[in-house]
Amino acid sequence: MTEQQLKNEAYKRGLAVRNTAVAAGCAAVLILSFIISMNTGYTKLSPQDTLRALFGGGTDKENLILFDFRLPRIVISMLAGMGLALSGCTIQGVSKNALADPGLLGINAGAGLMVVLYVMFFGAQTFLSVFTLPFLALAGAGAAAVLIYALAFKKGEGIAPLRLILTGVAVQAGISALTTLLVVKLDETQFDFVAAWQAGSIWGSNWRFVLALLPWLLLLIPYVLYKARVLDVLNMDDDVARGLGASVEGERRGLLAAAVMLAASCVAVSGSISFVGLVAPHLARRLVGPKHAILLPVCALTGAVLVSAADTAARVIVQPSEIPTGIMTAIIGAPYFLYLLAKSRR
Repeated sequence: MTEQQLKNEAYKRGLAVRNTAVAAGCAAVLILSFIISMNTGYTKLSPQDTLRALFGGGTDKENLILFDFRLPRIVISMLAGMGLALSGCTIQGVSKNALADPGLLGINAGAGLMVVLYVMFFGAQTFLSVFTLPFLALAGAGAAAVLIYALAFKKGEGIAPLRLILTGVAVQAGISALTTLLVVKLDETQFDFVAAWQAGSIWGSNWRFVLALLPWLLLLIPYVLYKARVLDVLNMDDDVARGLGASVEGERRGLLAAAVMLAASCVAVSGSISFVGLVAPHLARRLVGPKHAILLPVCALTGAVLVSAADTAARVIVQPSEIPTGIMTAIIGAPYFLYLLAKSRR
């Protein structure tokens, strides 16, 4: 091997070690966030109380607080963060647009419209059939995605990334306007439920909601990770991607469908949490670069930390009340989105 080849190999090994260390660091931060969340809330539990309860020695009150209230919510926030982050990263890779995410493309809005329609006709109480939630959200999000895809598709050219983004923003605005018109017709109970969902309040904080969400993530996350190389190829020009043997439109449709299902299943149990799919991929990209083989796992960890930290802060800032988690993520995400816009102009 030549000296230059040896230097390249050494650089690749050093980069792999660095990226592995970054991923391990993100996992450690997630574990730390999990521990802090367990010990944080209106009712105080010391680390010793929490540890004792985890090993079966807690009082009835400690077990109730930890296992029935805090742990399900913490797990849901982390799972939802993973799913939304991976959904955003996939959409950004498919669209070749770093400002894309499920909220901006109308996917969350489509799921929200289905929630409003269901509550309007069947009431808020009957809506609590846990395992139907992802399917209802998927129906709305899927309809929005199909509409966006159909409007953005141009015969002979397929889907142009910029056209996809602009169409998504327009559809999202229309769906949001229709949802607002419907919300004013709800009674007080229905309105309170929909308002909490739209604000991103993690309202499904029990183990049944974890079981409702988990199968979707166990099915979709491995698929997205498996398609890491395809996402790298799709980031190139379409002609180059076809030259490398990729079925561009077929892969794009499959990955968009996976992104829609990830976002829909997550917002079904977490409410309409925005900006996670935008911010988490950017933070992960700054840490490990654009290669999706390492970017996707780090993005999932980053999203889990972001939503978990936001939910913990939302529970403690204005005790005994709480701020919806979606508002906390928006407080973080909106300024970052404006920063990205300003940076793209430069």
